[in-house]
Amino acid sequence: MELKLNNGVTMPALGLGVFQSPPEETTAAVQTALEVGYRHVDTAAAYGNEREVGEGIRRSGLDRSEVFIETKVWVSDYGFDEALHAWDKAVGKLGVEQLDLLILHQPAPDRFDKTVAAYKALETLLKDGRVRAIGVSNFMPHHLRQLLEATNVVPAVNQIELHPYFQQPAVQAADAEHGILTQAWSPIGGITFYPGWGENRKNVMRDPAIAAVAHAHGRTPAQVMLRWHLQQGRSAIPKSTNPARIAENFEVFDFELSADELKTIGALDSGVRSGPDPDVARPERFAMVIPEA
Repeated sequence: MELKLNNGVTMPALGLGVFQSPPEETTAAVQTALEVGYRHVDTAAAYGNEREVGEGIRRSGLDRSEVFIETKVWVSDYGFDEALHAWDKAVGKLGVEQLDLLILHQPAPDRFDKTVAAYKALETLLKDGRVRAIGVSNFMPHHLRQLLEATNVVPAVNQIELHPYFQQPAVQAADAEHGILTQAWSPIGGITFYPGWGENRKNVMRDPAIAAVAHAHGRTPAQVMLRWHLQQGRSAIPKSTNPARIAENFEVFDFELSADELKTIGALDSGVRSGPDPDVARPERFAMVIPEA
């Protein structure tokens, strides 16, 4: 299943995410995913595993043109020249000559002038053919508005936290208004039950309403949530290093949720963010230096 971006480039709707995937496990996870049938991998400079993603793609034996590679520029590389160099670092680690999608990892409103300069660098990379599409991540409607006022190319993608417990309807509406594809990170709510992300989290994987839909289709809760994203026209990038789960997450193209089932899942939105708030500055985290190699 492919989605057409606003510049005509097509992207597989379902991708493998590698956030928090240890480098030593990432190569095998990527290779497994590509053997299963995935053709889209999402990584980031800040994840520290771009090199291993590239190695997994090479080990798959697939031609470079068959795999859609998406990565992100970290905040410490914001600014025009800095972001151009971030591309150099990314392609060097991935071992490729062109990126399919390059996005800014955070709006970083405490230094938004540098965010805009970085995006202008992405526009240059797009014009030069060094990337096929550009976009953003974790941008709220006001961030998008500020960016669009200062730049020329509408982002192709906005990657945001999005799962049944946190659906961000205002962001989805702003994306749709501008022809920006919404891409879900934590699409099956993983961040709601990762250790270390706060107390009293409700595990969306154990939600009884989702369990009932899953039972009706003979599927798992994760498969139901991924199908929910796909049927609503979003991209989703579930993360796993477990071969069985990687395969399970890809088996979502041969069943369909009813309108009532989509409505049931849509009613689960709590409006409570589980990940970091994009409007809150994190100076120490933002200062993390991305290595040259």
